[in-house]
Amino acid sequence: MSGESPESVPRTGVLWVPDWPIVAAIAEGELPAHLPAALCDGRGLTVVSAPARRLGLRPGMTRRTAQSLVPELVLGPANPTQEVRAFEPVLQAAGEVVADIVLLRPGLAMVGVGGAARYHGGEEEVAAALVGAGAGAGVEAQVGVAAGFLTAILAARRSLIVPTPETAEFLFPHPVQELLHAATTTAARKEYSDLVSVWQRLGLARLGDVAQLEAADVAARFGRVGRYAHRLARGLNIQLSAGARSDADLAAGVDLDPPAQRLDIAAFAARDAARQLHRLLVGRGLACENLRVFARAENGAELSRSWRLDGLLSVEELTDRVRWQLGGWLEGRSGKPPSAPLVRIDLIAEGNYPAGAAQSGLWGKSSRNEEHATRAANRVQSLLGAEGVLTAVPQGGRTPRERIRYVAWGDEQVAERDPAAPWPGQLPTPLPTTVFPEPIRVELLAEGAPVRMTPRGGLTRGPEELNYDRRLYPVDGWAGPWPVYDRWWEGEAPQVYLQVVSPAGAWLVAGGQEGWGIEGVYD
Repeated sequence: MSGESPESVPRTGVLWVPDWPIVAAIAEGELPAHLPAALCDGRGLTVVSAPARRLGLRPGMTRRTAQSLVPELVLGPANPTQEVRAFEPVLQAAGEVVADIVLLRPGLAMVGVGGAARYHGGEEEVAAALVGAGAGAGVEAQVGVAAGFLTAILAARRSLIVPTPETAEFLFPHPVQELLHAATTTAARKEYSDLVSVWQRLGLARLGDVAQLEAADVAARFGRVGRYAHRLARGLNIQLSAGARSDADLAAGVDLDPPAQRLDIAAFAARDAARQLHRLLVGRGLACENLRVFARAENGAELSRSWRLDGLLSVEELTDRVRWQLGGWLEGRSGKPPSAPLVRIDLIAEGNYPAGAAQSGLWGKSSRNEEHATRAANRVQSLLGAEGVLTAVPQGGRTPRERIRYVAWGDEQVAERDPAAPWPGQLPTPLPTTVFPEPIRVELLAEGAPVRMTPRGGLTRGPEELNYDRRLYPVDGWAGPWPVYDRWWEGEAPQVYLQVVSPAGAWLVAGGQEGWGIEGVYD
């Protein structure tokens, strides 16, 4: 084990608001405060409120399981922009107490306590002032102070000030999965999660078990991630030594002409700055510890916020953080919004260090055609706006229209519903090759009379003719019907789907009691 100890690590403060995504949704009126609530994605619950936890709900549960256990549960989608937007007033209030604030993720921030402790009279006084600042911003914050990044996070979760000599004793009994609290990006959380799974199978159940291992052995067996996790378990920080860092910060910026006061306009322009900064970092083989987002308003006012990063982020992840931060300034409940439209956005990579050799993709570098297509899409977006070019993302659902989500070109391509999850009543394959934005009105006939859905989801008669664009086509064949019940508990009638073949083409037709429409076309 190396001779480095927590005694050489600077004291760090962490401000934490429990269940922040839920708190943010309640603060902005998206969830009720008096009912059990949770946020979810396509895989299940991601955050659970305290009342819901008392009823037995936990993150990771499926929506169906959670709703069967707690029928009154109110669900909402995860919204990172909302979380940053609502957290900005808390950060500004904390900025009145300490000068150095770095955002780890919405609801969690790292603060420098050295100078503040000297000014306020001690660490306890700083912690009390930060809690008071949070209360002034309308939230119940917890503050922890300790030596080391992870130690301070765990201390904040218990509202403790941990003396430096007691760092190892404090960390020892914590479960090894507490390492996940130190991850600030999706990629880092995945790496730590995989490592924790291996360590648990090896019998390393506590942080103290990991801390007792030799650093050289951990690095040889588990690589960079193991080395970082081992340092955190010992109460150290993972930053590289000063000699391994790049002296100069890297920056990329963009002028906004005309000035921007809307989030979509500012975020679209900031995407170019994110691409520039990413190219600078990759070209020099560097990663950065902090991303500083800096904006200047038309009247000279300046806004600045730092985000802590784990390694080199993709362009999409950089853009997401910039968009979230701009949303916090431009659309937030902050008492200090920009006093004028923004005219300049700068992104600054701070604390740069070697990231290792950059690797090409699994199938090699991007082709020239892909690069041309990317430039063309960016050009069209510059003319039509961010929503002018959309990318289709497969996701879970029962109908063809539900199974595709459209996101703006360049945004993170994430499905809202897990496509691998079971979807009872899902339409069978093959699916239409073309799905229309809105159904095209048609009519199905049998012996001249309209075909309709029966109360049990069948058909009154087998379709014989199809009336399309004021012309009658004979039905050569059809398959179905497949009833899809979306919100049966609210009394909604099902939609019935048919595959219909006629001289005019092969179509997916949907309807029921009031008529029919062409949903898509088969090639």
